[in-house]
Amino acid sequence: MAFHGDVLRIDCEDETQRICSFIRKQVGDMRRGGAVVGLSGGIDSALSAELCVRALGKDKVLGLIMPERESNPISAEYAARLARKIGIAVETIDITPTLKAFGAYEKRDNAIRAVFPDYDGSWKSKIVLPADLLSRDAFNFFTLKVEDSHGNIHSARLNNETLHGIVAATDTKHRTRMICLYYYAERDNSLVCGTTNRTEMVQGFFVKYGDGGVDIEPLAHLYKTQVYQLAGYLGVIREIIDRAPSPDTFSFTVTDEEFYFRIPYDKLDLLIYAWENNAPVAEVCAAMDLTEEQVKRAFRDFTSKYNATRHLRALPPTLDIRT
Repeated sequence: MAFHGDVLRIDCEDETQRICSFIRKQVGDMRRGGAVVGLSGGIDSALSAELCVRALGKDKVLGLIMPERESNPISAEYAARLARKIGIAVETIDITPTLKAFGAYEKRDNAIRAVFPDYDGSWKSKIVLPADLLSRDAFNFFTLKVEDSHGNIHSARLNNETLHGIVAATDTKHRTRMICLYYYAERDNSLVCGTTNRTEMVQGFFVKYGDGGVDIEPLAHLYKTQVYQLAGYLGVIREIIDRAPSPDTFSFTVTDEEFYFRIPYDKLDLLIYAWENNAPVAEVCAAMDLTEEQVKRAFRDFTSKYNATRHLRALPPTLDIRT
């Protein structure tokens, strides 16, 4: 099939029925009574919850809202609005005490102080990649950005040791939420419904045994732009649809594009689709009004991220081939 700008357009009615059938089958095959969904206030978790309600009924779906002290307050508000709209029961668990007990904030702050010695708890922080991959080539070196108590922003490129320290502490947030999800799922004999889309799955934008620690992934075949199509069709609340996608794990607001992808989703998804399906570069250039160098630059980035995160998509290696 020729590559074109509408190649990711889906039939939302058929897709809804297909995903709902998948959810029902998995719940039945696993002998579970329902599903638990972590509600982040973002579009992916909202869509997963909407689909679970249509597949199983609202009485068989539980939403968990799991804020911590650095979450954007609007996240929990939007998650609660979505839960009220679809009529599901909700539990809210503040995971801050668990993270403090483990020392996640302290470990993260100590890593940041290796770069900015004056950093304290009143400052905000995030890590980002070089902006706008399509405009200029740049290696995927992370930069730490902090905002001090006077509103001044400071930036510094991270070495691997400091980067790993920040990421390890931050990923604890995802893994703590996974523990909460499985507590309620096992208590209620339910399965944990994931929220990772295809764009994230292919490029490794998830945390193993964090948001990647689930029983089913009903969105993992949908690119992010297809998630938006289906969310609009199913009536996800407008505030969530209009919200800029963000991992919401840093005290300094950062978008998915800044943090990881370096390309806006409307272009990113088409390029990933072209890369996955070996579309001719000339067709991609013509359909997207990009140069050959821009397309090849994006393809190189996708290949690098795909290979670097291959282990996230695989079961742990074993010597026993009977698994």
